[in-house]
Amino acid sequence: MSQHPYYQDLAKGVSALGLDLSEQVLTNLLKYQDALLLWNKAYNLTAIRTPKDMLVKHLLDSLSILPHFPAGRMLDVGTGGGMPGMIIALCQPERSSVLLDSNGKKIRFLKQFIADMKLDNVQAVQTRVEDQQSIAELGQFDVITSRAFASLLDFVNAAQPFMHDQSVIAAMKGVVPNDELDQLADWQQQVIALRVPNLDEQRHLIILKK
Repeated sequence: MSQHPYYQDLAKGVSALGLDLSEQVLTNLLKYQDALLLWNKAYNLTAIRTPKDMLVKHLLDSLSILPHFPAGRMLDVGTGGGMPGMIIALCQPERSSVLLDSNGKKIRFLKQFIADMKLDNVQAVQTRVEDQQSIAELGQFDVITSRAFASLLDFVNAAQPFMHDQSVIAAMKGVVPNDELDQLADWQQQVIALRVPNLDEQRHLIILKK
C-alpha cells in the first residue's frame, strides 16, 4: 500500500505532541480524514474544506488533548463530524465511546464510518443532549467532552445528567473563559494550555470535577 500523502505530516505533528501512536492508528486517522473530506463535499459536515487544514484544525487539534485526557467511558456531546470523540476512539480502541449529536447527516456519516472500519468501541447516537430517554438509555460516563459548546456553563449543565460521583468534564476551549470558571467555583478546576503544531491560536483543555 503506498503511503498516504499526509502520513508524514501527521506523524510529525503526533511526534510534536509527544504522542506514541502506531502506524495502524495513524493510517486509521487518515482514513477518517479522507471519509470526512468525501462526505463533506455532499453533506457540509464541517466548514474546513482542505485536507491540510483538516489535519491541523481537526486531527492535531483533537489529538492535542490526549496526553491529558481522563480515562474511562467517554461521551462526546455535540460531536459534529466526530471531533474529538472519533479521533480519541481511533487512538484508544480499549476505550468505550459514545458520540452524540442532534444532526442526522453528521451521525449518518459517523455510523457509516464505524461500519466501514468495523469499530466495536464506539457508537454514534442522534439525539439532543437533554433528551430524557437518551439520558436513561446511555447511562453514566467517566469523562464527558465537547469541542462544540460556546458556553462552558451550558456544557456543564448538559453534562450533569450523564455523570456519576467520580465523573470528569473535559471541555475543549480556545481562550480560557475566566468569567464562566468564576461561576463554577464549586467545581475542582484544572486549566491546561495546549500547543497544536502549525496552529497559531490559543487552545485549552478545561477539566472539571465535582
